[in-house]
Amino acid sequence: MQGLRTTIYKVGDIEEAKKWYSEVFETTPYFDEPFYVGFNIKGYELGLQPEEQPVVGKAESVVTYWGVEEIEKEYERLVALGASKHEDPVNVGGEIMTATVKDPWGNLIGIIYNPEFKLEE
Repeated sequence: MQGLRTTIYKVGDIEEAKKWYSEVFETTPYFDEPFYVGFNIKGYELGLQPEEQPVVGKAESVVTYWGVEEIEKEYERLVALGASKHEDPVNVGGEIMTATVKDPWGNLIGIIYNPEFKLEE
């Protein structure tokens, strides 16, 4: 195993999702087709795929956590951009904090502040 590569969110409106995620991650897609939109987020792939039949109640069994420096501020920014609150920021041990929101299409997005995490090469 070489580590995580891609997180994919399935969305009912890929054009609207492309705009929303561009604003959330403050970047533009490097790959933009009707069947897939890909963003490079600091070396990690965030992908969007269209849903033929949009799913309302999406599973919450897997969460991808995106690293942030100021979790409270980022949580509130995501909500201001149209995400729904899911789990408020909480300390999960040491200095590590996590929170989750749902995007406008019901996908679970995690954010994490973890000063102890370091990428290995």
